[in-house]
Amino acid sequence: MSRTLVLNATYEPLGVITERRALILVLNHRATMIEESGSVLHFSGGEIELPSVIRLNKFVRIPYRHAVPLSRRAIFARDGGRCVYCSAPATSIDHVIPRSRGGGHNWENVVSACHKCNHLKADKQLKEIGWRLRQLPREPVGAAWRILGTGQTNARWLQYLEPFGVAAATA
Repeated sequence: MSRTLVLNATYEPLGVITERRALILVLNHRATMIEESGSVLHFSGGEIELPSVIRLNKFVRIPYRHAVPLSRRAIFARDGGRCVYCSAPATSIDHVIPRSRGGGHNWENVVSACHKCNHLKADKQLKEIGWRLRQLPREPVGAAWRILGTGQTNARWLQYLEPFGVAAATA
C-alpha cells in the first residue's frame, strides 16, 4: 500500500502515513482528502478513491520540532542526488573532514559523493588534493525536510511542501 502526506489544518506538513490510515481518518471525518492517489479501493458496497494528500480538520499543536535527522536519504535529497565534487550521480556519502582526522558525523561535514571521488579522496583533506566543494554543506531547515529525509516523496506532494523549504531539493 502507498503512503499519504498528512497536512495540519494550516497546511503545514506533519508526516507520512499509510493510505489505509489516511482513509480511516477521512471516513471518520477527522481529515479531508485534498489529493487523490489514483488508486481505487473496491468493496462490496462500491468503490472509493484512496488519498494521496489529506488535511486534518482540527489544528494539531506540535510543541517542539526536532532537528532534521541525519540520514543517507536526507543527505542525497539535500545535495540533489549528485556528487558535491564532480556532479556525477551520488552513490555514497563522504565526510569532508575525515573522521580519522577528527571530523564529526554532522550535517556540516557529511556530503553525497560518487564512488570514484569518494575512493580518490579517501582519508585526505580537500586542501591536500586541491579539491573544492560546489557548495558548503548545511543542515536543511523547514518542515518539509522531515518528509523529504525519509525518501518517501511523491510528485503530488511537492506543491504542498514547497512553502516549507522543499524548493532547494527539487531545483
